[in-house]
Amino acid sequence: QVQLVESGGGLVQAGDSLRLSCAASGRTFSSYTMGWFRQAPGKERDLVAALTWSGGSTYYADSVKGRFTISRDNAKNTVYLQMNSLKPEDTAVYYCAAQLFGTYSSSRSSATYKYWGQGTQVTVSS
Repeated sequence: QVQLVESGGGLVQAGDSLRLSCAASGRTFSSYTMGWFRQAPGKERDLVAALTWSGGSTYYADSVKGRFTISRDNAKNTVYLQMNSLKPEDTAVYYCAAQLFGTYSSSRSSATYKYWGQGTQVTVSS
């Protein structure tokens, strides 16, 4: 069982930066592929970025490439999402999710993530 707690959301202006954190419980964090998803009002939950458990592969949605960076600190059981050059269209609730082991392919599907956090709101004003 893994529990995930996101933090770091808030209200910022366009062009600003935020760093989201997701702290995980348990002693096998390094064995989990981690993903960041977001859901805007009235829209589906979409994958933003993912990082495989081995750290060898990352995925970014086209809309965030070059602006967002996913990283992890296994010693702290934490995954991060550094968000730069934020745009109003980045406004959403951001969720982190975990799947045991996983591959680059499975990391891109929300159905393969077993554990989810409660979400943190990110609002970007124009």
